[in-house]
Amino acid sequence: MQQILINGAWVDAREGPPLEIVNPATLERLGTVANCGARGVALAVGAAGAALPGWHALGASQRASLLREIAVRVRTRLRELAKLLTEESGKPLCESSDCVEAVAALFEGGAALAESGVAQAPAGVVAAITPFNFPLLFMASAIASTLAAGRTIVCKPAQQNPLACLRLVDSFQGLPAGVINLVTGGPDTGAALATHPDITHVKFTGSVEVGTAIAAAATTSNRCVELELGCVGALVVCRDADLDVTVPALAWARLFNGGQVCTSGKHIYVERSIAADFVERMHQCIGFLDVDDPLKRPTDLGPLISLASAHRVEDQVGRALREGAKLILGGRRFRPSGLPGHFFQPTILADVPEAGVPVREEILGPVVTVTPFADLPEAILRCARAPRCPIALYTGDPHGALRLLKEAAAREFRINGPSGGAMGPFGGIYHGEVRRLLDAASAHDMAVSVERKAWWFPYRAREIA
Repeated sequence: MQQILINGAWVDAREGPPLEIVNPATLERLGTVANCGARGVALAVGAAGAALPGWHALGASQRASLLREIAVRVRTRLRELAKLLTEESGKPLCESSDCVEAVAALFEGGAALAESGVAQAPAGVVAAITPFNFPLLFMASAIASTLAAGRTIVCKPAQQNPLACLRLVDSFQGLPAGVINLVTGGPDTGAALATHPDITHVKFTGSVEVGTAIAAAATTSNRCVELELGCVGALVVCRDADLDVTVPALAWARLFNGGQVCTSGKHIYVERSIAADFVERMHQCIGFLDVDDPLKRPTDLGPLISLASAHRVEDQVGRALREGAKLILGGRRFRPSGLPGHFFQPTILADVPEAGVPVREEILGPVVTVTPFADLPEAILRCARAPRCPIALYTGDPHGALRLLKEAAAREFRINGPSGGAMGPFGGIYHGEVRRLLDAASAHDMAVSVERKAWWFPYRAREIA
């Protein structure tokens, strides 16, 4: 059984039955990890607290140098980490490679943040609880920003796929013992960590339900909470958009990582005059994507993370159809190449009612959902009213769109897709901490037109490091 990291050493955590980690594509057992209880959490928090004075007193340049050394070590382990991430998460191998490269970039961003002096913060021990869909990416962003600020940290990765996060520890050589600690387990472990009295700051990325509970618990203490919660963002396509590029852009934005993406827009609104053409082009774009073992290089889509996730997506699609949506493609679980894992067909739902399931709920699966609209200003205003949810708008008139978005007081928006650059294919364009570390802190971005990206589907042409 995989041990946990406390005070710079791997130690046993014998507090309950272990958690089994399986490959979601093949259902092969990959190993087991500890299901830590309050005792393991307390040891980890205690180690972080003991290491805090020395780390906080360290000069910013020294912290920056250590963070850059981590980035170098991550890149030397890129293939190893990417393969393990694919095996336990179901990401296509090229996406896992992108994520590992992003991890290295995040530590470099943390180094720059430390040197800027902006990152320095009051001393404290941080708890970081991260989700299954981007386990390495979000754990790295939490660690890099925490260490840059002179704080220490205890991390708990998602229970479904913590192995790559545990392997990432090999890159932390040279750090003082106790600066980074890592525990594993399920919801009870996360609750014990988030509510420990010696934790001063909680970083959580995940569901609204869990985030709300963490925030409520923090009201009875002096604990600071940073939440990055899921929502149903909007992808708005205007009649003057260039569909030759917009359709493949949205196919990738919606389906990369098997559609298990909570940091970019989810539901698509298309101007009614082009809705039929848009849906037909989307059918042609995703109908022939390669769904297979994600370790195979041509694979575009792998499995969902668990059987429960596959059942949830199937249920959401069924309820959307009963509400009046039209099934264009897919809609159910299947077994590509005879694989027994948690695969779901690439799916298109058209004519989704304005208050339908895909508008109300995140669908964490490879499901493209489309609602036609007639009035652009009203559509933007409706999308902008949704709490915490970003808007991505595709149009041939970006300046007119910018005016409408500002009039609607949209909090976060993109026009004609993210500009790329430092963000690359990492999928974190709406995650505040990732943006800050990669020097892309603005929540607004406008391009004159949609630019085709090298990392879009199909992946058979991708080069893997």
